[in-house]
Amino acid sequence: MSRPALHPAFHDIAKRVNNWGRWGADDEIGTLNLITDEVVREAAATVRTGRRIPLALPLREDGVQTGLIPGRVNPLHVMVQINQEIFGPGTIACSDDAVTMGLQAATHWDALAHVSHSGKLYNGRPAYTITPHGGAEFSGIDKPRHIVSRGVLLDVARARGVDRLAGGHAVIPEDLDAAEELAGTRVRPGDIVLVRTGQIQTYLAGAKDAYGYPSPGLSVHTPEWFHARDVAAVANDTLTFEIFPPEIDDLWLPVHALDLVEMGMLQGQNWNLEELSTACGQEERYCFLLSAMPEPFVGGTGTPVAPVAIL
Repeated sequence: MSRPALHPAFHDIAKRVNNWGRWGADDEIGTLNLITDEVVREAAATVRTGRRIPLALPLREDGVQTGLIPGRVNPLHVMVQINQEIFGPGTIACSDDAVTMGLQAATHWDALAHVSHSGKLYNGRPAYTITPHGGAEFSGIDKPRHIVSRGVLLDVARARGVDRLAGGHAVIPEDLDAAEELAGTRVRPGDIVLVRTGQIQTYLAGAKDAYGYPSPGLSVHTPEWFHARDVAAVANDTLTFEIFPPEIDDLWLPVHALDLVEMGMLQGQNWNLEELSTACGQEERYCFLLSAMPEPFVGGTGTPVAPVAIL
């Protein structure tokens, strides 16, 4: 029995944002190619005070995951040795620990191989190249070796005059335009855009279920905005990245598929942008040097990340 086709609106947008072959048939990092040496030099020039803002949630057993996604477990931290004199009595003692967690459990990047549609991954690679033991053969999270660029905070909540967008708010291109005007800078090729909705406040207040559902997030119409500006990557402060439940009935995770599969653009979730929003408001500037290095898990379809914005 054949599967139902994706909504025609999805395919229409997909054609307009598709980057397959743009950087060659062998490319595995997509829009990260837009972060050139010149882009990084210009990003470094945004540093004025040296103020550093961490953007990651703590890795903890009672983290953001509620069990909705099977196997995506919060970090389980255990000690494997405590003050053990491994070279004999009287020698220096060591303590070691280990962690079991879903790679997308907390603040993270999604690899381009994180989702597929119609049997395809980014750049036309077949989805069957992801295997149980090898993980992602193509476009795994180990392929982008460094992610440093100019970051731009698009504070949609502040631009709309609220602390937090309502759960049913789909962030549309007009919202991004308003936040860009507030930021006083135009998003440029190679930028990493951080979209603040304020939704993470619900998690920080202890309301884990409300954090995930219903949630504001990016509309299916935003990939075209990012494509037109040649954005290198996008992250936000929600669990699902895109609006949840979806805008179009029975079209689940279309923004994931448009960003990761069609455009080849990394996306990040569960980024804590609250302190950054305050700092940008205080300094009246919304661009900065952003370091968001992926942990190079070979074949991984995502990675925890501890991003830092440097103002």
